[in-house]
Amino acid sequence: MKYQPQEGTFLTETHIAVPAPVPGDTLSAADCKGLAEVLSSVGDKWTILVVGALAGGQLRYNEIQRRVSGISQRMLTLTLKRLELDGIVTRTLFPSVPPRVDYELTELGHTLRAALMPLHLWAADNKETMAQHRARVRPQGE
Repeated sequence: MKYQPQEGTFLTETHIAVPAPVPGDTLSAADCKGLAEVLSSVGDKWTILVVGALAGGQLRYNEIQRRVSGISQRMLTLTLKRLELDGIVTRTLFPSVPPRVDYELTELGHTLRAALMPLHLWAADNKETMAQHRARVRPQGE
């Protein structure tokens, strides 16, 4: 099936036609579950913000918390543990008094950051427009 725009739709160079699925080219239930788990983990708002904070290099816990506005200690701890478990972040403990712990993106973490950059740019470009749409749709008093 060839992609045809609807009447009144004008395509620009940023529009990409999505091809129709090829018969028999479907994801198995296991593939879907695996993809859903990965997307759930890396698509979480705190994950995105923590990965962004670590983009410039290694940081200590408190530095990350200062850069990620609004994150609680518990949420930051859970996010860092999950990212370490997924291989996105490394945790280095320095034997000192008090103990010093640094967090840094792994090679896999840097590839995630590269994948998130277009989303970040899109969000920055469209946040005002989306807020205007929400304001029009949201009933008074909410």
